[in-house]
Amino acid sequence: MVRLLALLALPAALCAQLGYKDTPVIPGQPWHVHDPDRPHPRMVTAGAQPGDAPSDAIVLFDGKDLSKWAQHGELGRTIDAKWKVQDGHFEVAPGSGDLFTRDKFGDAQIHIEWSEPVTVHGASQDRGNSGVYIQSLFEVQVLDSWNNPTYADGQAGGIYGQWPPMVNPIRKPGEWNVYDIVFEAPKFEGDKLTKPAYITLFFNGVLAHNRKELNGSTEHRILGSYKPHGEEPILLQDHGHPVRYRNVWVRRLAGYDQPEK
Repeated sequence: MVRLLALLALPAALCAQLGYKDTPVIPGQPWHVHDPDRPHPRMVTAGAQPGDAPSDAIVLFDGKDLSKWAQHGELGRTIDAKWKVQDGHFEVAPGSGDLFTRDKFGDAQIHIEWSEPVTVHGASQDRGNSGVYIQSLFEVQVLDSWNNPTYADGQAGGIYGQWPPMVNPIRKPGEWNVYDIVFEAPKFEGDKLTKPAYITLFFNGVLAHNRKELNGSTEHRILGSYKPHGEEPILLQDHGHPVRYRNVWVRRLAGYDQPEK
């Protein structure tokens, strides 16, 4: 109300620039077309270079340490991450176990860069295998898919066991690949699923998945399912291959559909 009174006190020409109250109401929304009372998007400072973290991101790896990550030790205890950090990246320590974030996340934008070993070993799923598990349940596959045939829903960029990527824009082994993921977390009321999970993926800047609906957790050789859960960690898979990662950040998306007034 205070904002509306302030607008009424402005010159008519300026009020027209800020919006209108005599326009139709947008179907399904409470706002008029060009409504001056509609909340504005919050300010976010973009990264200085493409791929850099914006001002509202949580930086999960800054090129120096793995303090934002942990692993499971004996008897399920949480221990400090043991993967190797050097030259601004970190590398899977084969056999040490998966890495997971100390924080938990729901709806999120995730940026992560990864690189396959220059020296090629193995074939199909036994070549540079790792994975980005969103909420520790939903895998976007990491694999050396450069001249390496495998099953389509298991290649790089695949939503494992459910959706192959639309294209294969992978770079050569040793070069850096980029995943930009938009994840919509599943929603539950008690034990009932009310909204499935969705994944949108840009793979090296190329759209690979456009809001693909998941039919449950991603599994090997079986169909996954949904079980009620809340926010969960992001997990990076130790599949026995020295895959490298760098420049990892995440933005929580909850509340961005309700901009600041």
